[in-house]
Parts: sequence; C-alpha cells; structure tokens
Amino acid sequence: MASNIEIKARVRDLGALQRLAEEISDTPCEVLPQEDIFFTVPQGRLKLRVLAPDRGELIYYTRENTSGPKRSDYSIFRTSDPDPLKVVLAAAWGIRGVVKKVRRLYLAGQTRIHLDDVTGLGAFMELEVVMRPGQSDAEGQAIAADLMAKLDISNADLIDVAYIDLLLSQS
Repeated sequence: MASNIEIKARVRDLGALQRLAEEISDTPCEVLPQEDIFFTVPQGRLKLRVLAPDRGELIYYTRENTSGPKRSDYSIFRTSDPDPLKVVLAAAWGIRGVVKKVRRLYLAGQTRIHLDDVTGLGAFMELEVVMRPGQSDAEGQAIAADLMAKLDISNADLIDVAYIDLLLSQS
C-alpha cells in the first residue's frame, strides 16, 4: 500500500490561503470537480471518486481520526467506467454517503495541497505528503508542519475526521 502524511483543516480566509498556495506551488492550480461515493465497509474507508463519466478511482484507505499530521495508507484502482462499478459496490456494501466538492489542486514538492469547496460544509484544505520509499513518518510530519506554517494553518484549524463524517454528523 502507498502512504501519505496528511492534515485536514477548516479555512478561515480562502482568498489568502489561495494566494499562499499559489506562491509555494510548483505547478498552476488544477480545478477538479469530484463526487466521492462512500460504501459501508467493516474497516477503513472505501470510496469511488467520480471525476468524469469515463474516469473514476476506487480508493481504499485507513487512517486514525486524530487532528494533526497523521499517516494514511491507501490503494487506488483507476477505471474508465465508474457507473457499473458503483452499482456493483452499492449492491455488495451499501452506500454510506456522498461527498461532492470542487477541489483546487496545487503541488509543492512531494505534497498535494487541496483547497476544497465541499457541498454542505464549506471551505477546507488538505495537505497530503506523498511518502517516498524508505521515508519515515517523522520526515513526512515535518514537511506537513513546515507547509502548515507557510500556509498560516494553526492547530486550532485542524479537524480529525473525513468530510463524509462531518456530513453525516449534520444529519
């Protein structure tokens, strides 16, 4: 399984955060509409991310529900036909919920910076430090902490759960 060190935070000032992300990004911003369909599974999380009618990713991941930089282990299966896959998975596991968002993606070194506008929740950001072979969690956590400082993200901004958990807690 691949792994990353990640954080998720509420956004206080989207314009300011976007300017900071653009300053440290190695690439121009990429805007990605996404629909994540979460399935009811006995452990971890399983979601089908629909990026377009002919493009999707089935993502299984595990991570602790703690705030601050934490390890996430994941596997991704890419598909050019997400709708039939959704039907099969829904029949087998049932749908737990759906998260719709528009993601602004920036890349800074080995880190993916996501600025997310999540339907029903508002503005959030994520950092995903994509771990390299042999790299320690401590190294990834240090990279995340450095980027948090550069992006003016405080520990008070951090959240410890997935968007799906936040949406379901509102119901």
